[in-house]
Amino acid sequence: MQPQHFRYAEDDGIATIRLDRPERLNALTFESYAELRDTFRALEPRASVRAVVITGTGRAFCSGGDVKDIIGKLLEKEESELYAFTRMTCDLIEAIRALEKPVIASLNGTTCGAGAVIAAAADVRIASEDAKIAFLFTKVGLSGADMGAAWLLPRIVGLGRASELLMLGEFVDAGRALEIGLYNKVVSRAELEAETRAWARKLADGPSHGLAVTKRMLNREASLPLEDALQLEAWIQAECMKHPDYREAYEAFLAKRAPDFVRNAPGLRAAEPAR
Repeated sequence: MQPQHFRYAEDDGIATIRLDRPERLNALTFESYAELRDTFRALEPRASVRAVVITGTGRAFCSGGDVKDIIGKLLEKEESELYAFTRMTCDLIEAIRALEKPVIASLNGTTCGAGAVIAAAADVRIASEDAKIAFLFTKVGLSGADMGAAWLLPRIVGLGRASELLMLGEFVDAGRALEIGLYNKVVSRAELEAETRAWARKLADGPSHGLAVTKRMLNREASLPLEDALQLEAWIQAECMKHPDYREAYEAFLAKRAPDFVRNAPGLRAAEPAR
């Protein structure tokens, strides 16, 4: 893949999407929103990718929509154009959640607005100690329920804390984000890349079928009563027991070796350099 509005690289099953407008704190434009959406959609059938990292360049992960290139121009749009834009931003989040491969948000700095929701849509959030975060939509006169934030956040931090984050729109520091469960891990800026790589390596080497089903069930069971969730899990787990990964784990245990789940997946392509 050769995106025009951010960098993309592949290496040994791990795809890295790097937002690369450091002079604008990696703010998004109409074009980069659309290209991110299309990229996450394209990653689903891409056999060379088993895990995805999204991160930023410089002192910010993503500061949301660009004030000059998006926010100002939206004031001049017709109603149908406004909805087309908000629907596109929601489609990006839907593409991240629908991608049945692990997605890690590696938060290298300031994370706010749309950037905060992109981080929430990822499966795991690893942050540098200076990665403050804010869902600041109410600060600009909008609803805190934007891009799926009101669906995602309560499932991560609970309704009370989600209400606080979305209604106040204030920044919380990395320590507080870790304390409330919004971040999975916080490390120094110097350690962030290596820590992210280690998590991505574990996930990329894991059972891709089992991980895909896990993410699918996390999405689906959000709206199911317990009885239906149990019935669905019983059926899908029985299906997973027929997959080669289950036998591989058993044989590896008997042989006292690490399981090789990658061999049961489609072949990986050679590393693809950043563009």
